[in-house]
Amino acid sequence: MTDELILVTGAAGFLASHVVHQLLEKGYRVRGTARGAKLQLLKEGYASYGDRFEAVVIQDVAVDDITEQLKGVTAVIHTAAPLPSKGSVEVVLDGSIEGSLNVIKQADKAGIKKVVFTSSILAALNPTLPLTDKDWNPVTKEEAIQSNDSFVAYSAAKTYAERAVWQYAEEHKTIDITTVLPPFLYGPLAPGFKIPAPDFVTLSTDLYIYQMLTPNGKFPAFSAYMDVRDTARVHVEALTSPPDSAVGHKRLLLSSPHELSYKEALELIAVKRPELKDRLVSVSKMPQYPFTKLDVDLKRVEQVTGVKPTSYYSWQETILDAVDALIAVEKDWKNKGHDFTIPA
Repeated sequence: MTDELILVTGAAGFLASHVVHQLLEKGYRVRGTARGAKLQLLKEGYASYGDRFEAVVIQDVAVDDITEQLKGVTAVIHTAAPLPSKGSVEVVLDGSIEGSLNVIKQADKAGIKKVVFTSSILAALNPTLPLTDKDWNPVTKEEAIQSNDSFVAYSAAKTYAERAVWQYAEEHKTIDITTVLPPFLYGPLAPGFKIPAPDFVTLSTDLYIYQMLTPNGKFPAFSAYMDVRDTARVHVEALTSPPDSAVGHKRLLLSSPHELSYKEALELIAVKRPELKDRLVSVSKMPQYPFTKLDVDLKRVEQVTGVKPTSYYSWQETILDAVDALIAVEKDWKNKGHDFTIPA
């Protein structure tokens, strides 16, 4: 047990819920932020932890004064960000940049020394492979706005937000920053994670797995992935990472070392979950992927966090655990009388 109190922003999210669960299981106290109906879901989901978990409101991370939410906090894990489908390109860009800076500036002002920030592999993605922590996505704000494409907007938002975080860190040596850059995240839903009614956005990138569980579905845009549990573990272990004066700039690119073939994933589901065999998407719809995994420096992740590449979940575990969780959610929705169709 520890007296350390960690603030987790966007605590009702797919990744953040795993971060919250792992923190609580390691003995930390956690203050999770949410808004609207998700606040009550958070309280219900972690009620078994008693006063070691607290749910608080932040309506808008880009502008809110969060002085009260930061009281007593020893470190921040900032996962909250506007989703690609939420608002115009300008809203997504501004919300991501200002939200990240607002949280970090206020944490710094409160004397909090450690911040772990969730970025995305999209912030590093460019034609040069393998990717390193020196790489950045070349997308510009102007390109994102002119394209009117939510995926391009999200890429730009993640890139500019992370750049702003590092600029602040370089200008203010009072705060220790680690940024984590995962690709698509798959896996089970965390204990305490609740989706009481059909809400496909809340499934985050697990929706890509769900879309393979219908003949009318489709395949993910690319095959690089990371198990959500391993990604959460990297965030949690980053809290006790050495300072950058000892290990250098802590920008951690993630991608599972296991090659994921969606064709083999469908075959695995058909064998291991035969009751789903007749509802799987046709492999004829699968695009040609330019790569089956991203080559990133996972030894660097181990150096900073202690999380060994050999400890990551296999792709088989990730896929089957994701499928089982999604089917459980589906059954719950149907038992509650909800009529829905998996979006294609």
